[in-house]
Amino acid sequence: MNNRFFGGILLVAGTAIGAGMLALPVISGFAGFWPAVLALLVCWAFMFTTAWLILDVNLAVPGDANMISMASRTLGAAGRWVCWGSYLLLLYSLTAAYLAGSAPLFTGAVEALGGFRPPDWVGCFVLLGLFGLFVYLGTRSVDRINRVLMFGLLFSYVALVVFVPSHMDISLLSTVNFPAMWVAVPVIVTSFGFHIIIPTLVTYLHHDKRKLRQTILVGSLVPLIVYLLWELLVLGTVPLNGPVSLTSAWELGESGAQPLAAILQTPWIATTASLFSFFAIITSFLGVSLSLSDFLGDGLKMHRFSWGREAVCLMTFVPPLVFVLTYQRGFMLALQYAGIFVAVLLGVLPALMAWTLPHYRNRRWLLGVVLLVSLGVIGLDVCSS
Repeated sequence: MNNRFFGGILLVAGTAIGAGMLALPVISGFAGFWPAVLALLVCWAFMFTTAWLILDVNLAVPGDANMISMASRTLGAAGRWVCWGSYLLLLYSLTAAYLAGSAPLFTGAVEALGGFRPPDWVGCFVLLGLFGLFVYLGTRSVDRINRVLMFGLLFSYVALVVFVPSHMDISLLSTVNFPAMWVAVPVIVTSFGFHIIIPTLVTYLHHDKRKLRQTILVGSLVPLIVYLLWELLVLGTVPLNGPVSLTSAWELGESGAQPLAAILQTPWIATTASLFSFFAIITSFLGVSLSLSDFLGDGLKMHRFSWGREAVCLMTFVPPLVFVLTYQRGFMLALQYAGIFVAVLLGVLPALMAWTLPHYRNRRWLLGVVLLVSLGVIGLDVCSS
């Protein structure tokens, strides 16, 4: 296999897989495993289609274009500002979700070691103190720590896939409540959001359309398989109701790994589940917050000021921190809000941009379907938030 092709697959898969997957079992648990499987397949097909639209637009635009320049050249100033705004709000929502998701992990670790549990908000500041520094120092610093964390993420996930099935109760997979699945759709869509890496892939693979399409197909199938296995593990182990359950996790705004860790009787497997949650959140936090800080720095031209880097970090972390400290269910709520911005940025805009391309004149029915589905996701998100 060509090294660039393999690298492109990893870029697609790595961009998609993140802390969002931790919320999937909790938010889909009320519907059950089989409705979750169906929703994952449908959402994957939808996001795969919008990825191809973005690829076609990117290849049709001269030069090496990013999402904002693509929107500007095809839709004008209005497209540029909508893209800019939805991109910024998406990154803020995801950063808030990761801050909220990290808090119980740090406070739980303190409780295990010291016998007392500090307030969850303390965990948010611990995350910023430990890992916000890497974002401040820049890309090279984030790259180095991220490699270590990604190894831990892979190792802990494989360990769970191998050893958790022996603790599963297959009867837990019998729940079927399709109407309850609608609330999970925006989060599932967000979990397949790898599209922002496509402009980079186009340059990386030298505008080879055939190879790019193969890369997107294979790369997007990797998170689909990972998510299906994760749903199976959690929904087959954690009951829907009870003191430690998917329902209690939903009410507390916890991720799927937390009730899984609490319910497993084998200490080292429970610890592995907690570590998996930690690695997933921190790797996602580093990537998204670095992207957000770079986006703000470039967009506001903060490099012109001697205090620009400090100001960018404050603008990166203070708004999501305020959100998390305001809402108890910050992790789940922030991911749900992110679904709105994903639907606009990676659904509505790609369809509108492709509408301007001559070779889509006979396929505008497809673009109409994408627009309707995107608006449906936004409606579901607004109704469930």
